[in-house]
Order: sequence, then structure tokens, then C-alpha cells
Amino acid sequence: MRKWRRRVKRGALMLLWTAGPILSLGADQAQWGQAWSRNMVSSETGLVTAFDPRAGRNVKWSVPLGTSTYSTPVVARGRVLIGTNNGNPRDPRHRGDRGVLLCLDEGDGRLHWQLVVPKLPHDPYLDCPGVGITSTATVEDDRVYIVSNRGEVVCLDLHGLANGNDGPFRDEARHAAREGEPPIAPGKADADILWVFDVPRELGTHPHDSSPMSVLLHGPHLYVSTPNGVNHTHRHRPAPEAPGLIVLDKLTGRLLACDTTGVGARIFHSTFSSPALGMVEGRPLVFSGGADGVVYAFEALGNPGVREADFTVRAGTLRGTTVRALTTVWSFDCDPAAPKTNISQYQGNRDESPSSIVGMPVFAASSVFVAVGGDPWHGKREAWLKRIDAGGRGDVTARVEVWSHALERHSITTPSVRDGLVFIADFGRHVRCVDARSGRLLWTHDTGNEVWASTLVADGKVYVGARNGNFWVLAANREKQVLHSAKFNEPIHASPVAANGVLYLATMSRLYALAPAQR
Repeated sequence: MRKWRRRVKRGALMLLWTAGPILSLGADQAQWGQAWSRNMVSSETGLVTAFDPRAGRNVKWSVPLGTSTYSTPVVARGRVLIGTNNGNPRDPRHRGDRGVLLCLDEGDGRLHWQLVVPKLPHDPYLDCPGVGITSTATVEDDRVYIVSNRGEVVCLDLHGLANGNDGPFRDEARHAAREGEPPIAPGKADADILWVFDVPRELGTHPHDSSPMSVLLHGPHLYVSTPNGVNHTHRHRPAPEAPGLIVLDKLTGRLLACDTTGVGARIFHSTFSSPALGMVEGRPLVFSGGADGVVYAFEALGNPGVREADFTVRAGTLRGTTVRALTTVWSFDCDPAAPKTNISQYQGNRDESPSSIVGMPVFAASSVFVAVGGDPWHGKREAWLKRIDAGGRGDVTARVEVWSHALERHSITTPSVRDGLVFIADFGRHVRCVDARSGRLLWTHDTGNEVWASTLVADGKVYVGARNGNFWVLAANREKQVLHSAKFNEPIHASPVAANGVLYLATMSRLYALAPAQR
């Protein structure tokens, strides 16, 4: 079996009307991207510009991870959480291929606890061998929300089992064991699972390769893209009627709502993108980047004056259950000229194919910024960065595109929008700076290799890593200026994160906390 494809400081609070606790404390970075918008920017200042991982210069600490890391770290309440695999076992009871979520100490990187999840059995295309937990965690107060390698939405106690098993979920021992094997009794260095919503089992979705979606938390609700894709033939969609976006109650994990777009029937490969949220004309909308190359805008659940229809679950153990249907406000087809029927015949066609969205949509300046294009593993080598006006109703494909900027080959990254500039990287081994108003290219920088990680804009700098281990620090200006470059000895797939004056960077097997020496 081949391996899976090589794959703030907080400012003023957004959306103050939202009920519920605050997402982060102080300068924590408790959710991937800035607040709900998913914008890859940070208000941190005084961050490191130059560092040397080999000599240890400006390295506050570094710790080993697994051997395959695609998850981006988040920082909250003195903890750093990051998904990886079990290539570097930290507990002799957990041997072999597993997904792992590590909870580390923010001060020195020592392990507090870990969630260890067995791989899905029988079909390696459901949960790719050697690839662990690829989802990026979301933290609120003492709760951690993650999508496991098995496609489950899992709620965890930030303190682990060190302060007892808080439940209501109590069967951590069985959850940690592979099918047909005896339970593994948990200890104080294990995760405390509060609840689990098993998306494939409950809704009948069909995961493919991995489940990298990150949970979007808004008020009492969790918005989650469903793990769903093609089967091992890459030509059949086992779950065409499954929803593409679901809403769960954050306290209980109960299913509250589903979308009704029918995206499951149009998936070219698999679902990889995560939802974003923004305030449009006085109401919050949820933006979903579909695996069919379409951006969908939904009314946030509970918006005043919106009457949700009913949705009946069509598969899984919840089949026949009626929940609310998310109200679709608008849809925008990012590639309307792409094939829409008999899409399976385009597998492996590098000249013509449907498009998909892998990175997250970003809400900024009353617009949605998103990278879209041919599937990087099975589709055409063509991609674009688009700016879409977030207002409108219905099918807005012909009306709301502000501009479209061509990228090279593919892009699976999330844009950074700051001070009238948009920064994004692509498979053509370039970082691009684009004028946010006009879409005009201002400059490019050759990274030396494909870029899978998103850019981070913080402290007047652009931080970005490439798959050959090159890491670049550029000035976040209209004119290109290289401030620093460093070389790591392995690929970088995780996006950099800034929190509490520290820059966090994960390579495939190691996490670095970088800060000026005086800190």
C-alpha cells in the first residue's frame, strides 16, 4: 500500500453577540486561523525573525512527535496540542500504527497526556497507513474538540485523566484497543474522552485517506465537515447522500443539523476543507469549501428570523432521524466550466477534471478568499485564488466574483489576508503576494519545493515552510524582502502558529517552539 499522498495575540473579539465562553485566553491560539474567520494571521508582536534549528539558536524547546505530522499545533491554557502518528511510541501499551493527539506543556514541551486511536480496519484507503491524526484541534475553556483518524468528532478534557474520568463517556479502555483485541486500561497520561460522535457509523459517510477537517466552534454549536469520499477504486462514491457539513451540540455531541446541498454525489476525491464563519449584513454565515469546488454559505444555526426545514438522515445508525436542515444562503461554483457529469472518468486526467477545495475559505473585508483547483492527486494541474463578495442569495456564480488570480499547478493552502494584501502558497513552489483589492500579483518567492502548509502573517512577517524542509521569513509588504531562511532535514506540512510571543513550527517528526533568546 502506498503511503498517503505527501501530504492571536487576540485583538478585539469578533461577533460579540455570540453567547458562550471565550475561545482563548490572553494570547493563546486555540483554534486554527484567526477567530472564526480562519484567516491565517496573528496580532502577535516581538516574534522571532532568525533562528537555527541545528545550532539551537532561538529555539526555546523542541520535542519529538511521531514520524508523520500533518496537523497544525494550537495553544491554549498552558497546553500545546498537535496530531501525529505513533511512529515514536510514548507508551509501550500502544504499539503499531495509530493516530495520536499529543497534549504538551507550553513551557517546556513535556507530555501531559495523549489520545491514541487505532486505525480503521479492513480497508487502508479509509484511514491511510502511517498517517495519524491530521485534524487540528479546537479548544474552548477546558474542552478540546478534534476529528480522529477514524472520522469521529471527539470531545476531550484538557486536563486528561490526571483529574479523574469526567465522562459521560467512560469506555476509554475499549476506544484505545483495536478491533478484536482486549481493552487497554487507561492511565493518568491518557486522554479523558467526554463524548464521541462517530460520523461514519452514525451518518454512513465513507472516509478516504484521512480526516483532516478542523472543528469550527460558534456559540453552543460545532460545525464539522464530514469525512466522505471515493472508495479504493477512486471511481465510486459509496455515500452520495451523506451530508457535507453537520452541526453538533458542543456539550453533548448530539447531532443538531445537516446541510442539504447533495455535495456527496459530486465529490471528485475526498473532503478535506474545514468551515469558516463571518458576519454578513448583521448576521453570522458559515462558509464551507466543498469537495465539488463550490463555496456554500449557510445561515448559522439559530439566526433570528430563519426557519430551518427538516433533514432526515439517510444512512448509518441514525438513519430515519430527523434534525434541522441548514439553510443555504448562496452557492458559488469556483470552476463552472469544469465537468459536472460522469466525473469518475476524469480520474488521473491532468488536463481536464472537476475542481475541489482543500484549504479553508477565509472571511475578510466582507469577502471570502479561497484557493480552488484540480485535485492535487487525481485532477488537472490548474488552480486559482478567488475573492468572492460574501453578500447575495441563491446561485451567485455569475455575480459575485471580485477577482480570480491564477496559481501554479495546485494549492491546498489557506490564504492570509492582512493590510490589503493576500499571501498564499502553491505546488508551483511559490509564495505569492496579491493585492486584495484588485487581485494583481505584487511579487512571488521561490521556496524551492511544493508548499502544503499555509502561510502565517504575524509581526509584519510572512512565515512559511516547504516540503523540502526550507523555511522562509519574508516581509509582509508590497515589495518582496527576504528576512531569513532556515533548513530543516524533513518536510514541513503543518502551518506555523504564533502564541504568547512564541512561534510554533512542526516538521514531520518534531515540534519546535521558537522565540528570541531573551524570552
